[in-house]
Amino acid sequence: MTAPLEAKAVTMRFGGLKALSEFNLVMQPGELVGLIGPNGAGKTTAFNAITGVYTPSEGEVRVGGELVNAQRPHQICAKGIARTFQNIRLFKQLTALDNVRIACHARAQSGFFDALFLTARHRGDEGRILARAEDYLKVMGLSHRRDEISRNLPYGEQRRLEIARALATGPKVLCLDEPAAGMNAGEKVELMQLIRDIRDRFAIGILVIEHDMRLVMGVSERLLVLDHGVTIAEGKPEAIRRNPKVIEAYLGDAYLEEKHIAITPEATR
Repeated sequence: MTAPLEAKAVTMRFGGLKALSEFNLVMQPGELVGLIGPNGAGKTTAFNAITGVYTPSEGEVRVGGELVNAQRPHQICAKGIARTFQNIRLFKQLTALDNVRIACHARAQSGFFDALFLTARHRGDEGRILARAEDYLKVMGLSHRRDEISRNLPYGEQRRLEIARALATGPKVLCLDEPAAGMNAGEKVELMQLIRDIRDRFAIGILVIEHDMRLVMGVSERLLVLDHGVTIAEGKPEAIRRNPKVIEAYLGDAYLEEKHIAITPEATR
């Protein structure tokens, strides 16, 4: 089976700075993967290279086996890679429903002339889009916010609305860039369960950047760790939390003491 997303030896250079070095990732359908590392490690750079914000300096990004290096973000999104951002990027003046409806148009069948002449195909499309948008709001627990202007929503609900909008594009892989940023402890627990529910309900791969170790360790089946643009470790959460390189670069000895974790020989392999 062709992987829905594959990054092979992806490198990003900005002048003399190598922000990402030979980054490799293969996402399988329905897989939950975490991407972690200290600030400036290259995590968001990797997301930007995968989703078309940046064109890789070297290497390949493939979606469903198709090379997409030179394609724009909206083209890659249409092929099945959706994302959220560290800083929420909603259409602040629009309602929650309209934010999601706009994203649903990525899968619309009718075109410009159908809309211009209000054809039967256009009317049918609009009916299906409305129903889908309302379904995504329901999945994210936002049905009661349907007609509210998005900028007026509480912060945690704005985060969920951004995820709903990304889901509405019909992705094969959903990339979440620090989805728990700004959330309180209760909201983070709900988010962790929500991420699992999304994976199970829509059978999509989910790639998560997150600094909250409890969340990312709890939700991910596999972790990649970046430091200064280099992948220093990859594996299951149990192995990553004991890996000496990860502890030195990111987690720190205080994490070991807090969790009563001992480094084992297996962790160095």
